[in-house]
Amino acid sequence: MSALPPETRLALPPLAAWLLGLGLLMGFAALGEGLARLLRLPLPGSVTGLLLLWLALGLGVVRLSWLEGAADHLLGVLGLLFVPATVGFTNYLSAGAAWGLWLLVMLAGLLAGAGVSGLIASRWLRPEQA
Repeated sequence: MSALPPETRLALPPLAAWLLGLGLLMGFAALGEGLARLLRLPLPGSVTGLLLLWLALGLGVVRLSWLEGAADHLLGVLGLLFVPATVGFTNYLSAGAAWGLWLLVMLAGLLAGAGVSGLIASRWLRPEQA
């Protein structure tokens, strides 16, 4: 549910609002890809698009309520978006003996990063002691 007051929401049918949100998300992704290639930026186009979207949201050019429906739906199916990468990874599991050490190193890095992120988040979100 949106934290924005009702007067800031668009009065569109749900499908139209969802399509608008998806179109904006895809538009910013395409704009980021185009700018990254045109300007030969050292950033991926998707990251450039997210930065542009963040700027547009911060300046009030785009309202969060315009994107919420599509963004919530995409987050709901996020796990499915990783299926192709997982299938591709499992095709190479037979080479696991040669990659065993590398997989352990990556797993250790993943766990260490997740642990440090969790500690930072818990300290950051902890209420201040008076």
